[in-house]
Parts: sequence; C-alpha cells; structure tokens
Amino acid sequence: MPLPTTFNDFIGNQPTVESLRAAIAAGRLPHSFIVLGPRGSGKYTLSLLLTMALECENQPRELATEGPHAGQQIAGFCGHCHNCTRIAESADLDTKIDEAVAAREEMREVDKKETRVLVQTHPDVLIVPPDPPQLLIKLGQIRTLINRAHHLPAEARAKVFIITSAAFMKEAANSLLKVLEEPPTHVHIVLLAENLGELLPTIRSRCAVAHLGALPADEIAALLAQRRPELNKTERELTARLSEGAAGRALSFNLAEYAAARNDALTILHTAERSGGAQDHSTLFRMTETYRTGAEGQTKTTALLRALSSLLEDILLLQSGAPDRVRNIDKRADLQRLADTFTFEWIEQAVRAMDAVQSGMRRNLLRSLSLDALTVELEGSRR
Repeated sequence: MPLPTTFNDFIGNQPTVESLRAAIAAGRLPHSFIVLGPRGSGKYTLSLLLTMALECENQPRELATEGPHAGQQIAGFCGHCHNCTRIAESADLDTKIDEAVAAREEMREVDKKETRVLVQTHPDVLIVPPDPPQLLIKLGQIRTLINRAHHLPAEARAKVFIITSAAFMKEAANSLLKVLEEPPTHVHIVLLAENLGELLPTIRSRCAVAHLGALPADEIAALLAQRRPELNKTERELTARLSEGAAGRALSFNLAEYAAARNDALTILHTAERSGGAQDHSTLFRMTETYRTGAEGQTKTTALLRALSSLLEDILLLQSGAPDRVRNIDKRADLQRLADTFTFEWIEQAVRAMDAVQSGMRRNLLRSLSLDALTVELEGSRR
C-alpha cells in the first residue's frame, strides 16, 4: 500500500498518533521507544510518518482539536521536501529487502558472510529488518547501528533507526542495550513488536511504549466495503475477523492464500483427531512434502503456523464459551467438533510443538520433516 500523504490518512489509534506528534512538536520524542501492535496494524507505516515529521525541512504544525492534546501543537510533514521524499522511498519495505538480498547474492562468497541486509534511502535514516533466510536481527546489523549512531546527522535534524522486528539473536539483543540506555542526543531508535513478551525485559525497561490497539471488526468491515469493493459481504466479515483488528492487514489480506494455509493446518488437526490405531498418512505426507527450503518455503511455513494458531485459538474460544469471538466463522461446525475432541492439555502441547517448528526453521531444518514430526507428536499426545 502507498504511504499516507498526511497523518489524517493513518487509520485508527488517533490518541496514540497525536501523542507522538505532540512529543515531536515539543521536542520530547523518546530517544528509545517501542511501537507495539498486531501484525498489519501500521507499525512500520507510523514509524515512517513520525520520522518524516521529525526530519521534515519545513516542520509544519497544526493544533489538535480534540482528545487529551486539544489546543496543543502537533507535528506534521510536508511530504515533498528532500528529506520527506527520500524517507518515503522506504515505504515498500519488501521490495527494498529483496533488492538488498539480490545485491548480496552478487558478492563474492567471502563477502556474503559479512554482509547484512539493511535498508537506507536517506543518509540519516536506517531501517533494520530481519536478515534472511533465518529472519532474525543479527549481531552485524546492530553493530552497524551502534557505529552509525555515534556519528552526527549528515543532512537532517536527527538520526533515526527503525528495527522492524523483535526477533533478535541473543547476542544482537544484548549488544543493543547500551545504546538504548544511553543513546546520543541526536539519535532515536524505534523498535516494532507485536507483543512485549517478544523482547527481553532489559530492552523493555529501556524504552517507552506506544501501543496501537486493534480496531473493532465492524469498523474493519466498513473500511473494506469502501476500499475493497471486490469482496462480498461474507468475505468482508471473514476478512475483518481474520485481520484481528489490524486495518493494514485487512486491506492487503489474501483470502485465497490464507485458505490454502488453513487447509493444510486442518489436515494436521484432522490427522491428530483420528489418532489411535493404524491410519493412512499419505494425504499428510503429500502436503508436508510441498514445504521446501528457501525463502518461499519459509513464508509458506510461517503462513501455515499462523493459520494453525488461529484455529487453535478459535477452538479455545469455543471451549471457553465465547463463540462470538471466533475468527474462522466459515469453519464453525468443523471447529466445534474439534473443540469437543481436543483437551486444553492437548492444545497446550500443540503450541509447544509449533514453537519447536519455529525453532527448527531458524536452524534451517527440513521443513517437511519438521511438520511431519509436529503431526506425529500431536498424534502421540492424543493416545
């Protein structure tokens, strides 16, 4: 999606957004802060908008008209100065990462190992994404951040570092602590996370937190009716629930891709449901065999695990008497049968097994074997 041209185009969480804009206008933006919110809630988009407001050559201001900051000046951005336009070039993060990975692949083998993926379209703004293929924030990336943090800005008011994921290697997380605790006066470090539990307590304690909350499903559905007219009413309602209150995720949600991942997740659950005695695993093995190595396989496996997690959460909601909160509403009958079959202890074991698959992905284990092992473990815990 294109970057909003003003803060008014950012969907939802206006009190949080205005609070951050007021902090920029007053010169009190925290030097280290976490933007917290569900996947697709606009964390990265907001971080770029705030960076543009901080670095804009024209420094436009307006008065907040409502909320706790009514009557106060809040920062904006012009969107057309040299700083704004270059920062905005980082909006399509996936494309920029692909370009960086492609450039690394062209290097000599000895140089590849020392080169980490970074995105920089402005000399004073550095984007630090998870480094493929493990998709972790690596020590080399954080060392680059620390090194550049101790240089004065080249063209703008401040240096801004945006770490787009909380998936740190342990060494990288520990290396970041010092600069988070005592950042140079010209530096702002922004960490994006889906939940605080992803980050070490030592990182959390050194950062302020800006929380982007989930939007109501009916508000998301109304937005979809306006922005995605190709979806019918049933598809809009399903997408609104599956997006978990994240407007950006809803607007880009691919129902067909999710349905494919969910079908594979249901294959795993149905195999576990039928455990006890000999059974035919050919369908399962044909499915898991499609989960190959490489970035495409990693993306597919991540989608499968997310779909499986969503189904397990719905099963728990049905077991706890909260059917109105179920997200996969088109699979309600199937989910109810599974809710009557699986125990809470079995679901707890399933979550642990999924964590093991995630860990195996970081160690580049064969994904098809990891998924086979996941299903066998779930079958065994039913006996």
